[in-house]
Amino acid sequence: MSSLHWNSIAMCVAILRLCHLVLGLPYSPTSRSDIITRLPGQPQVVFRQYSGYVTVDDKNQRALFYYFVEAETDPVSKPLVLWLNGGPGCSSLGVGAFSENGPFRPKGEAVVRNEFSWNREANMLYLEAPVGVGFSYSADASFYSGVNDEITGKDNLVFLQNWFLKFPEYRNRSLFLLGESYAGHYVPQLAELMLQFNKKDKLFNLKGIALGNPVLEFATDFNSRAEFFWSHGLISDSTYRMFTSVCNYSRYVSEYYRGTVSPICSRVMSQVSTETSRFVDKYDVTLDVCISSVFSQTKNLNPQQVTETIDVCVEDETLNYLNRKDVQLALHARLVGVRRWSACSNVLDYELLDLETPTITVVGKLVRAEIPVLVYSGDQDSVIPLTGTRTLIHQLAKELGLKTTVPYGVWFERQQVGGWTQVYGNILSFATIRGASHEAPFSQPQRSLVLFKSFLEGRPLPKAF
Repeated sequence: MSSLHWNSIAMCVAILRLCHLVLGLPYSPTSRSDIITRLPGQPQVVFRQYSGYVTVDDKNQRALFYYFVEAETDPVSKPLVLWLNGGPGCSSLGVGAFSENGPFRPKGEAVVRNEFSWNREANMLYLEAPVGVGFSYSADASFYSGVNDEITGKDNLVFLQNWFLKFPEYRNRSLFLLGESYAGHYVPQLAELMLQFNKKDKLFNLKGIALGNPVLEFATDFNSRAEFFWSHGLISDSTYRMFTSVCNYSRYVSEYYRGTVSPICSRVMSQVSTETSRFVDKYDVTLDVCISSVFSQTKNLNPQQVTETIDVCVEDETLNYLNRKDVQLALHARLVGVRRWSACSNVLDYELLDLETPTITVVGKLVRAEIPVLVYSGDQDSVIPLTGTRTLIHQLAKELGLKTTVPYGVWFERQQVGGWTQVYGNILSFATIRGASHEAPFSQPQRSLVLFKSFLEGRPLPKAF
């Protein structure tokens, strides 16, 4: 190549740098190859999107797929939020970004804008983790057997370290970790690893974590399901008595994962399933179901209902959209060892007994380290009901010696009650989102956005309208 050509390229690069500086936009040459020019069927937007792979293990060729959406306005001043979905084994791209709080939702052959996207308030980073989920992969498929919380946490930490090499302008940015469901394990465990890492090299500017309908303590979370079913009229008095005395849900799930379901638990669960019905969405007991759907983010949390749905047919649209070759090309994504992208992994063999390890203790460590924590519950979710979550947070506050700083009461979104909230020691918060499902940003997007914005800004939820 001639020197003239080299000089022309150098000049173009210099001009690009200058334009970014003048406009106040971040510039990172290493992230250019991951920029999304435009998603198929996407409306025009002013913010930038990126997606691609970050290698977490060169030797064994393991890579995690991410989707990153800059804030709609003034991304330089907005925080960075890492979002993780649960499962374990479900996609933050397909579930989180395209069904819940991302900027677009698939609709037919195109995508339409989500008016209440969380990138209105933050730079949103969605991670498909662990490997084997969505477009994330291991070249050696044997790795998918025995993946556990420890492996997931370490991989997520390495992902962020290496992602900052692609996007160094975000290295010192205020960082928040958010997630839902089994991310009640992922998020606190990753936050704890970050704090440990920062003792040697202060890389992570962690400002807080938020957990939606999270698994925090197996027995309390799961056994609160019986009262929720009964109080919402889903089961009879006699079945409620059996569900709380003969075989509770934590016992059943524990037996199920060990392949030793007792006859008595089998009979109780059969009765519970009959009365609650296949046609009631356990993740939102007031929501209609999409009969054709076979999707469930929390299939592992709900082993008897693996074909039931969390929302109404949007997951079918997402599945079709993300399996299009032109969409995968636009996302810089590829399928390794699988024929189709799926919302929840068909190849991952996760160590499900990790479910029984409580993470509420890790949340306590984070609070002691002065990391703000918000735990919120969609109040129509029977999978991880608000009653168990509220009990755990209240107990934790008591153990930590935190006094109530915001008494339990309503908060508002526009001129309606958005939910209820209580704050302990101005650092540990519990909130419900009224009318919301297990995936609150899908079923109550506007109320979820109000809660999200308040959390990022460190402000109490609105107490008046």
